[in-house]
Amino acid sequence: MYAVIETGGKQYRVEQGQKIKVEKLDAEAGASVDIDKVLMIADGEDFKVGKPYVEGGKVTATVASQGRGKKITIIKFRRRKHSRKTQGHRQDYTELEITGISG
Repeated sequence: MYAVIETGGKQYRVEQGQKIKVEKLDAEAGASVDIDKVLMIADGEDFKVGKPYVEGGKVTATVASQGRGKKITIIKFRRRKHSRKTQGHRQDYTELEITGISG
């Protein structure tokens, strides 16, 4: 059994017991999170597709950890213009462990 969920403007295919990294959610480590933006639920040959979301569909997860991703370096360089700019960025994320799929 798996589901396709939407969180943080992105879509993820999840199964029970799987760990995923999503955009930062406002929750403590160890807390339970319910995601009700379920786009599709599949159980073997049985599919439920939402318009846009499945009615009564819910995915429960526990927050495993909060963290920050690897550093990304952004460089803007214009040749022969004596212009160079360097900037860094680290994206915050929340690691979720999927505990249940219902719908």
